[in-house]
Amino acid sequence: MGDITKQDRTPLLPLRHAQGDFFVCDIFDAAPKGDMASMAHPIFTLSTKPDTKKRRYVATDGKSYVEIRPNMIGLATVHDRDVLIYCISQVMAALNDGKKVHRTLRFKAYDLLVATNRPVAGTGYTGLKAALERLQGTQIETNITTGGVEQIDGFSLIDRYRIVRETRDGRMLDLEVTLSDWVFNAIAGDDVLTLNRRYFQLRKPLERRLYELARKQCGTQPEWKCGLEKLQGRTGSTSSDKEFRRLVKAICKADEEHNHMPDYAFRLEADILTVTPKREFLDTYAAKPQQDRLTGGYILPLSPDTLEQARELAPTWDIKVLVGEWRTYAARQKEPPKNPDAAFLGFCKSWYKKRGRNGW
Repeated sequence: MGDITKQDRTPLLPLRHAQGDFFVCDIFDAAPKGDMASMAHPIFTLSTKPDTKKRRYVATDGKSYVEIRPNMIGLATVHDRDVLIYCISQVMAALNDGKKVHRTLRFKAYDLLVATNRPVAGTGYTGLKAALERLQGTQIETNITTGGVEQIDGFSLIDRYRIVRETRDGRMLDLEVTLSDWVFNAIAGDDVLTLNRRYFQLRKPLERRLYELARKQCGTQPEWKCGLEKLQGRTGSTSSDKEFRRLVKAICKADEEHNHMPDYAFRLEADILTVTPKREFLDTYAAKPQQDRLTGGYILPLSPDTLEQARELAPTWDIKVLVGEWRTYAARQKEPPKNPDAAFLGFCKSWYKKRGRNGW
């Protein structure tokens, strides 16, 4: 609370490395990107202490669920997510450059620390090793229904990690990380969103989680509203209702005073959080959507909720086939759709009406 009430101190972490020092590999353009699948559910704990409590979240339909199980050292934290963001960013940049990619990535620990605004002293390396342990140790189980058949998947966020070289004082030099199929499939399906680099400067885990929700739920729409009770479930906060309200209110107040939250403004009134895109964000993303370097087509991310609705509209079709067909169609239009999710659902409905059950 002290960090927020002091008027002369910004809520953001200091920028530890100059922008020019961010590592860019010869074949990668590593703009920060996160997968929408883990943005949809509170996979990562907000606690800064070891969290060994099992979590289970059930969708509004009462059927789909996600269960997160920690190992003895605790659940992966919101700050551990930095490792996944770095890896996803590298793979996506390679794909955009037409490179072949693999679930196993090899990189220097120093480069990850710099790119994610972490200390490069000894604490940075020990913290990174602990993050890798929690990412591998956290187990996720979820049920997926495709074509009327339920499939239960269990996996870790990363399958394995390996410290290839280590200095005499214990600092990592080279790392190998193998992403889980779940994370890699999200990349292959382009179910990712670009994140503001200031995300890595956010001090509080709840600030990071609120930003993730804003990127997924609000996007470039005029606003997104969410009641505190529902918001608490979406964030995964285990605080009391009163404490959660105080924390959200403090973040909103800090954003009003310092404008520190990236891309979105957060306002709390009558236990309703209202999120609106900031002007600089709209100027960057809404006015001119990003384009694929190879095809020239617009990059049009779709939310996991939209993909689930699409499976209901065209139950016998492979969703990846439909996404590919729609993006090819959208790339031929003079202007990209203002609401990609709504446009894709309309496309699926029309596609199934014309072609029926030929997706078997």
